[in-house]
Amino acid sequence: MSTTTVPANIKSEFLRVMVERGYYHQATDLEALDKQLSDGIVTGYIGFDATATSLHVGSLIQIMILRRLQQAGHRPIALMGGGTTKIGDPTFKDEARPLLTNEVIDQNIQGILKPFNRLIKFGDGPTDALLANNADWLDELRYIPFLRDVGRHFTINRMLTFDSVKLRLDREQPLTFLEFNYMILQAYDFVELQRRFGCTLQCGGSDQWGNIVNGIELARRVDGTEVYGVTTPLITLADGGKMGKTEKGAVWLNEDSLPAYDYWQFWRNTQDADVGRFMRLFTDIPLDEIARLENLQGSEINEAKKVLADAATTMCRGADAARSAAETARATFEQGHAGGDLPSIQVPAEGMSIVQATTGLGFTASNKEAKRKIEEGAVRVNGEKVQGFDYLVKPGDTLSLGQKKHGLVLGED
Repeated sequence: MSTTTVPANIKSEFLRVMVERGYYHQATDLEALDKQLSDGIVTGYIGFDATATSLHVGSLIQIMILRRLQQAGHRPIALMGGGTTKIGDPTFKDEARPLLTNEVIDQNIQGILKPFNRLIKFGDGPTDALLANNADWLDELRYIPFLRDVGRHFTINRMLTFDSVKLRLDREQPLTFLEFNYMILQAYDFVELQRRFGCTLQCGGSDQWGNIVNGIELARRVDGTEVYGVTTPLITLADGGKMGKTEKGAVWLNEDSLPAYDYWQFWRNTQDADVGRFMRLFTDIPLDEIARLENLQGSEINEAKKVLADAATTMCRGADAARSAAETARATFEQGHAGGDLPSIQVPAEGMSIVQATTGLGFTASNKEAKRKIEEGAVRVNGEKVQGFDYLVKPGDTLSLGQKKHGLVLGED
């Protein structure tokens, strides 16, 4: 069923964009899906559980998939997990999620919807997005009929092979019967969406592959319908770190959970090797322009990072928020807090050690003191805490000690 290799003769715009911009990881039947996408409007969905009042940037790639689907002339469904949130997805979790009340879940749904309204267009047109909530059907299920009609298609033997179950059991950590039902209910979502809206495509992260396959097989067994699945790769940083995690915590999409300046700064602090990839994934910048920007060298790559930060912030928070954040960054790091010029140090293009740069700026009296400040976590580059003495600052960086000392790293003339 799985298709991981991508044929060169893809015809549909959606799958072509998925491949070109780095979204594609795996599909259940790529050629058949490509034909369906080429022949007419396809309705596809992604589910989002409402475990908090805001999604974080790790979920942004899935909202972008709905955006790409709509841009390619198809109809996206944003499925809110009003029902499944009451159970909690056990995938790669060490313990059960706390149970939330209906009132809290409803409040969370209202919160997580904010970025959707910016990134996709809802309405009544043939390609306008639909908003659905699986509580509408899951809350109404009758237990015995559901077990007879749906539960009989799932074997315990196979369910025990899925990573979400196997990894928990291998670590001898408890998996409740409640959580064990999650994959059945998610599979049933696909069936219900196909019946109600003619939905034939489910997308999700690579960790959802097993759940997606369950839904496809269930649709075939109970209704005889052919539906498809596509997954995105796990997005990690160039250094292997987790996307969307910083020293300050999760990078939330909503303004009331994370100020626009901090959101903008997250993208501005992107590692050099990730700039082009993140532009392809999280902005609408054309591919030829991305190719130009990601090939900038030395201090010029910092200009590309600002373009990324502006574009990503504009998309999720709006143009005004992006302009304000960029101006705050410029005022803070280029003019200084008191309106005067910040101290600066010139370094070669290949960089200078953080220890030498901290002392060279006059922030510490000696390299020994600089090392002590680094160990204390008081030294930051571009707002991010420095972890080791061998870190190299490069032209265009901003070096900070504590909250009050800020300096610019310039290139040599």
